[in-house]
Amino acid sequence: MNAIVTHGLTKVYRSQFGRTHGRSLDALDLEIGANEVFGFLGRNGAGKTTTIKILCSLLRPTSGEAFIHGENVRTRASRRLIGYLPENPYFYEYLTPRETIDFYGRLQGLSAAQRKTAWDTLGGLLDLHSISEERVRGFSKGMRQRLGFAVALVGDPQVVILDEPMSGLDPLGRRATRELILRLRDEGKTVFFSSHVLGDVQQICSKVGILVKGRLTSQGRIDELLTQRIQRVEVIADGLTAPAAETVAAGAESTRRSEAGHHFFYHDLDAANAAVRAIHAGGGSLVEFTPVRESLEDYFMHEQEKHS
Repeated sequence: MNAIVTHGLTKVYRSQFGRTHGRSLDALDLEIGANEVFGFLGRNGAGKTTTIKILCSLLRPTSGEAFIHGENVRTRASRRLIGYLPENPYFYEYLTPRETIDFYGRLQGLSAAQRKTAWDTLGGLLDLHSISEERVRGFSKGMRQRLGFAVALVGDPQVVILDEPMSGLDPLGRRATRELILRLRDEGKTVFFSSHVLGDVQQICSKVGILVKGRLTSQGRIDELLTQRIQRVEVIADGLTAPAAETVAAGAESTRRSEAGHHFFYHDLDAANAAVRAIHAGGGSLVEFTPVRESLEDYFMHEQEKHS
């Protein structure tokens, strides 16, 4: 059974006079398998957060249906399967992390023993024990994100939905978030998240979907979506005389200098291999030869241009 399924999911916002204000989501069809990490991509206003709110039953679609492990998202049963982290999580500022986890455990109907176990487990997993008695009001963005993640995992949900979990985090915070998402996957959970940090998405997601103006333009495994053809080749050489550098640069798309040496960029392997021969003939040494293939960012930008 798929973990998340949507059929023709559409959301139209209307003004108070009943006129159509905007179509945020247009006939969205998704199928996300259990134990997958799915990256949901799109520009601001593309419909990502609208989709997430519908999946979490915080917003009703104009038409279409959505299901979590076969349960319609309008039912209470579906909500018991979900853990949700919004982009800007809200907490009661006067509570501590321990009290916050206990509060959400009570909302889940957990017993006192279960709430203690949840705190012990999640506090350790998200590194909250060292700040267990501090008030949330003094927390940084990273600390709030860790606490929000812990709240999303109270009750051990099968599906974890994250809205921009990397937003505003420093490199260490992003790395910790990536590692946590992969750990959840290894535990058999499904992780569905939106993000603008495409490098992180490419590292951890098994599949992605791209929204453009409310429509899903592509969906699938990253290795299937990205072309494996070489887009260009970077060649770095050192020890070249000025005339030799000019000879090597003659067939290059562009060049630049750095401490590593001369950088030459070529459209294809044949031109790059010819440059290597010219480097050796000119008395230089090859420092680096790097074929560059299409990245998720390249593919994302191409989708935006194609469907804009």
